[in-house]
Amino acid sequence: MEQLKIGTCVIRWLNGGNTQLDGGAMFGVVPKALWSKKYVVNDQNQIPLRTDPLFIQTNGLNILIDSGIGVNKLNEKQKRNFGVTEDSSIEEHLSNYGVTVEDIDYVIMTHLHFDHASGLTKFVNGEYQSVFLNAKIITSKIEWDEMRNPNIRSANTYWKENWEAIQNQVIPFENEYSVTDEMTVIHTGGHSDGHSIIKIETENELLLHMGDLMPTHAHKSPLWVMAYDDYPMTSVYAKEKWVNEGLNRNSWFTFYHDDVYRAVKWNSDGQILESIQKN
Repeated sequence: MEQLKIGTCVIRWLNGGNTQLDGGAMFGVVPKALWSKKYVVNDQNQIPLRTDPLFIQTNGLNILIDSGIGVNKLNEKQKRNFGVTEDSSIEEHLSNYGVTVEDIDYVIMTHLHFDHASGLTKFVNGEYQSVFLNAKIITSKIEWDEMRNPNIRSANTYWKENWEAIQNQVIPFENEYSVTDEMTVIHTGGHSDGHSIIKIETENELLLHMGDLMPTHAHKSPLWVMAYDDYPMTSVYAKEKWVNEGLNRNSWFTFYHDDVYRAVKWNSDGQILESIQKN
């Protein structure tokens, strides 16, 4: 099983389902002749993308980063359009570690798009209920506000089915939120106005989870941003800042969507020094 340890944090990945999205949309203005050298693409121009939450255990706490694609959240048309061939199996996967969904203390949301937030709720006895009943759900205030009042563009990805049942568990923050002494959630904007990244920092080690600012290892360049990004220049600036800091400090970069790598360390020339590949 893939595993990474930073300070007191032990990080694993859960099976959160998948999508297969258009490669052109995922790489924005980058020509296919360039991005297709770095990431596999099928004959429909789709690239495979996981939706696998990070499961972190530290100092007696059970923490998730994002929540997966959910179970039976998409209709057949949506599954076809988004290339979903697998739902989440988070509850089953957590049982491998002797943990239930009731044992989760925090769910940290990089943002609340459907492919990250659909696992927060499930349909039971005719209504949507919270999956992680005892968890504090952490998201930026900007993201939470837009989730509940989406605009004409974001209404396609901010679904009431994903927020109404969990609203009493949500803790919105302005700029930063400290989950533990080692773990901080930082608002960046970019992919969405309320998008956040997660930093795990010890005296000698650094991990950056860039969320959808860097959905795969092929998106390392600050200029390689998605057509899905609401504020692409904000994404560029945030990526430049945090990727450069990570490279200068020998950081691990972890992924939610990558179909090849769970985590990567690069050198200053962009060569992979260490990696954890997806089984």
